Amino acid sequence: MSAVAAGYEMRTAGPGDVGGARAVMLDTVYGDLASGYVPHWHADIIDLDGAYLRPGRCTLLVVEHLATGRIVATGAVRDRGPAAPPNPPEVAARYPSGTTAQLCRLYVRAEHRRHGLARALVRELCDFVARTGGYQALYLHTDPAVPGAEPFWRSLAREVCDERELPGGGQGIIHFELPLPAPAPTPAR
Repeated sequence: MSAVAAGYEMRTAGPGDVGGARAVMLDTVYGDLASGYVPHWHADIIDLDGAYLRPGRCTLLVVEHLATGRIVATGAVRDRGPAAPPNPPEVAARYPSGTTAQLCRLYVRAEHRRHGLARALVRELCDFVARTGGYQALYLHTDPAVPGAEPFWRSLAREVCDERELPGGGQGIIHFELPLPAPAPTPAR
């Protein structure tokens, strides 16, 4: 556990955090994303244990608001790149599964935004990628319709593809790449 801002605590999710994490994710999917819940895209939200808690190269972090005991933010890493379709084929080819760490499900409840929670989650997720090793790229995509999402990611990452500029507009999402963190040093023996 680590303090991320006054009154908040971040930790790797455990079985007792699944319900709270799922609530943050589903509330975001229904409240901020135009798509709502789409089983093909959001199945990991239903099976957080199988998607993030059990696989060794994946993780789910949660942020708890200490005054209420509620999970108010989530962030995850999965070891899969984006699929085509629905993503552009050139994006899927650039970020293959197995060698791509994908940041995903980085959601902060609206009333808890602007406290540095998202940046703290990104830092810790990048540290996880470095400790895990074996990744060649750090990828994410975002829906620019989510308040604050586009400027947040532009402040941290490099745009790879803005689907709004493609013929037909694609899904309207923006694909980004973050600098790959240096591998964690191996302890001397």
